[in-house]
Amino acid sequence: MLSRNLPTVSPCPSRAEVLAFSLYMLSRRLWLSNPTAKVRPLFRPPLYRTTALVTLRCTYGTATSSKSAQLAEQLEQGSRYALAKSITLVESSRSDHRALAQELLSTVLKRQKESKDAKPTFRIGLSGSPGVGKSTFIEAFGMYLLEQGHKVAVLAVDPSSSRTGGSILGDKTRMTELSRADDAYVRPSPSRGTLGGVSDVARNTNEAIILCEAAGYDVTLVETVGVGQSETMVAEMVDMFVLLVGPGGGDELQGLKKGIVELSDMVIVNKADGKLEDAARSAAMDYTSAIKFLQSPSPLWKAKVVRVSSRNNIGIDKSWEIMKSYFDTMTAAHKLAEKRGAQRKVWMWRQITSELVDRLNGDENVKKHVAKLESQVFDGKMTSGQAADSVVDVFLNKVKENKI
Repeated sequence: MLSRNLPTVSPCPSRAEVLAFSLYMLSRRLWLSNPTAKVRPLFRPPLYRTTALVTLRCTYGTATSSKSAQLAEQLEQGSRYALAKSITLVESSRSDHRALAQELLSTVLKRQKESKDAKPTFRIGLSGSPGVGKSTFIEAFGMYLLEQGHKVAVLAVDPSSSRTGGSILGDKTRMTELSRADDAYVRPSPSRGTLGGVSDVARNTNEAIILCEAAGYDVTLVETVGVGQSETMVAEMVDMFVLLVGPGGGDELQGLKKGIVELSDMVIVNKADGKLEDAARSAAMDYTSAIKFLQSPSPLWKAKVVRVSSRNNIGIDKSWEIMKSYFDTMTAAHKLAEKRGAQRKVWMWRQITSELVDRLNGDENVKKHVAKLESQVFDGKMTSGQAADSVVDVFLNKVKENKI
């Protein structure tokens, strides 16, 4: 009866509003129980968004749903602030942030699935050894794409300290023009000491791509650190994998040993200008010859080699033509959607593995058991394999007993 005059709508009130409303109801009840008292009820707070009954039903989950829906709506409107906040949630290790991030991603994917006028998106991975000029190329290439009417997002994974996890995030400082452009979004992320810059933060990068596309960026460039074997993991989250190499680096074919070239859909020989122009031409010929003996990632596409001078904007347009040709070829054969579906399955299992490891490391009994085993492994009384089996057995037994 007391709340029937309050309009009822769906969003939940804040905690402050609930507290103010509760104080008002308490003072009103005291006054009604003793009408002759001089004490009058407190001024009714403007709790117009919900009734008392709905207030009691508002839970954390409902508030989370409202917040994720609001973020998803802001992303669709192209809000850079909402995009930055969403990616921060994805990168966070807090459980409440992870829950909100997963709900946001589910909402975004559902809306993208239901949208009939969604723009086609293109995900391009860029890798190469440090100093090859990846950031310089992305700066020139990104500005060229903006001139062509595209919205460009750059996810640059920066090297970070293996001790402190700190990162100078220098990629954004090297992309000054692109960082200031209205239709571009540059997001540097620390690699947290992981070689290659993708394996440890691969899940976050993969989810960040989805958020960038929800914000209207139709071309997403993923740049890796370019150190170690794990950089090839970027090929499992993009449509096209591009390898950047430099001229005059000694035996160019040594790069084949990494297995990166055979994953590449395109090889760009950068810094093809000035004194290095002849060396770049020679390197391009070497890679063109080597690719002939490698199995292509797709039977529909043979990797192309192109020479580029990012400083002088030479070869940038040709690079984009090759990329568009790849995109059109794969899209026409319906292989792009198939590739993305296969990638989602791969990352599902990677996330399962990561989640299991996190839960195992977070269990107190397992930690105590591990502490005992570590000393035995250190003294050589037990092999690392035996210790690992023992830890897993303890964890699985707890799962069977429903204690986790």
